[in-house]
Amino acid sequence: MRTRKPNSDALYVHIPFCSHLCHYCDFTKRTYDEKTATVYVDALVKELASYGVGKVTTIYVGGGTPTSLTLNQLETLLSSLKPHLKRGGEFTVEGNVENITREKLVLMKAMGVNRLSIGLQTFSDERLKAMNRFHKAQEAIDTIALAKKCGFENLNVDLMYGLPNETLEDVSYDLNHLIELDVDHISCYALSVVPGTLFYRHKIPEAGEDLAREQYDLILKTLRSQGYERYEVSNFARNDHYARHNLVYWDDREYYGIGLGASGYLAGVRYVNTDNMKAYLEGQYRKETEPISPEIDENDFLMLKLRLARGFTLPEFESRYKVAFLGKYQTEVQELTKRGLLQVENDAVRCTDEGIMLLDYVLLKLFKR
Repeated sequence: MRTRKPNSDALYVHIPFCSHLCHYCDFTKRTYDEKTATVYVDALVKELASYGVGKVTTIYVGGGTPTSLTLNQLETLLSSLKPHLKRGGEFTVEGNVENITREKLVLMKAMGVNRLSIGLQTFSDERLKAMNRFHKAQEAIDTIALAKKCGFENLNVDLMYGLPNETLEDVSYDLNHLIELDVDHISCYALSVVPGTLFYRHKIPEAGEDLAREQYDLILKTLRSQGYERYEVSNFARNDHYARHNLVYWDDREYYGIGLGASGYLAGVRYVNTDNMKAYLEGQYRKETEPISPEIDENDFLMLKLRLARGFTLPEFESRYKVAFLGKYQTEVQELTKRGLLQVENDAVRCTDEGIMLLDYVLLKLFKR
């Protein structure tokens, strides 16, 4: 089995704590408890040390809600991460409106954090309440303004669509307010109702396929008209403000993942950490490991790369797999290009707009062997 480059240039850190639990969220999470959070941050530092991580180009602190930590806990965490960031690297922290404060913004700025990702979800107070979000739309607007005032220029905001009873007019309303925020990166996700969430237990339906497609098409058209590039299925950027850390995932590169329930990819092995807090605090980090075979590796490459608007290059594929893509997938490429789902041009393979919408079908055709 081929072993990939063992050293990663990216680090993901998971903070599972939230001040409250949203009705739709299925990430590894738990309600914030100060004592547990303090011990957990210390355990994170120990796990980080166990990898012997050197300098990396991107650090991403996600959750959960990293900003649910106290100022002291956040300082302990960020001060342990800061020395690992290369000069010019990207250092992202996720946060929620209700617990982003001026003091935390000042601290993050001092610790080298240079990108914030803030969950807004919608500008409808009614829908925010239904989702069990603890902020109002105006507070979100004020938080973005405060982050800018504290010196954060690289900002991402999350928008959800396909929410219960949401119409096209509602999505348009959200988009108009979103554009007024004047941020350079926007992530747009359709609501997924999954087992284990309150929405699932209450049998809240997802938007139908036709409505979800109409809403997505409206988002795509509107954001493109405002100068945003859809560079990945759910992500839009202006002024080249791509999410550099997330591009590590989509480019199928390796990364360290630390924390409760975190996933990572090192030396050709994907792994998932335990979601048992007691085990994690005792230093029993790993839950699952999966050595990646050449066949799985190739499927992962196609699945991830074709999420990107730029796709991948023919030389890139041939260098990695020692075979010509157009030779191996000639029949499939001919069918997909004829249907207007795939495009091969200037030595690059990418999905068309319609191909991105039907990506599962495209991959099904490519995965058949």
